[in-house]
Amino acid sequence: MQNAKSKRKMQNAKCKMNEKAGEATGELPALNGKKGRIWEIDAVRGLLILCVIASHTLFYSSYILRAFELPPLVRFVMQYGGLLFVVLSGLSATLGSRSFRRGLLVFAGGMVLTVGSIAAVQLGWLTEDMIIRFGVLHLLSFAMMVYPILKKLPDGALLGFGLAVLALGYWFELKPVLVETKYLFALGLRYVGFSSGDYFPIAPQLGWFCLGILLGRRLYPEKTTRLPGVNSETPILRFLRWCGRNSLYIFILHLPILGGIMMLLA
Repeated sequence: MQNAKSKRKMQNAKCKMNEKAGEATGELPALNGKKGRIWEIDAVRGLLILCVIASHTLFYSSYILRAFELPPLVRFVMQYGGLLFVVLSGLSATLGSRSFRRGLLVFAGGMVLTVGSIAAVQLGWLTEDMIIRFGVLHLLSFAMMVYPILKKLPDGALLGFGLAVLALGYWFELKPVLVETKYLFALGLRYVGFSSGDYFPIAPQLGWFCLGILLGRRLYPEKTTRLPGVNSETPILRFLRWCGRNSLYIFILHLPILGGIMMLLA
């Protein structure tokens, strides 16, 4: 009897631990009642992070070696890769849980890059205009933390809000609004002399996040894969899924590693 009770207690403890782990990583309940993830979203995120790393590698190589021109695909990823991440993040927010807590984790990652870039400037490794003041991780963290409010909006209101933020933000870019205060750059309002090594202001980027939410509501209303017939356990897809699940850490780590390698080559 005691052995049976002990086994039941251990099983209950494991179930609780699995539930907490699933909540922390944004895992979703599958049809069979177990915790799972929608594999194609992880795979797409993994492919995007690999494309970003490749584009950064080629960019820094061309900047240091000055020996070749960046291919069109690399320029496309550098210009629109971050935007795709924002849309995908909005879509993923509709599938996960505890977005505010995950937003805090991403914000911590963003601040690691900010502090790291400031330290690199102090050491003479970077110029001051390369300090990351409000990059893609800062933006995504803000969007995740306000998602509990955004998810309450019906589709029409969310679409209208998203388009308004997009219009306002791109108006700021086409006709820059310069302000005296130095604390509104996160909103897209820059001051004279402002620079940021990575810049994703709330306007217009939060608008793309809102469109990602709408996309998630349309594509994944049941929160299950749309490609059930595809074997997601192939080596390539497993690798892409792994990259997607760990994209935050890969993004943070690849910058100092890549920068160090390029400094050695230079």
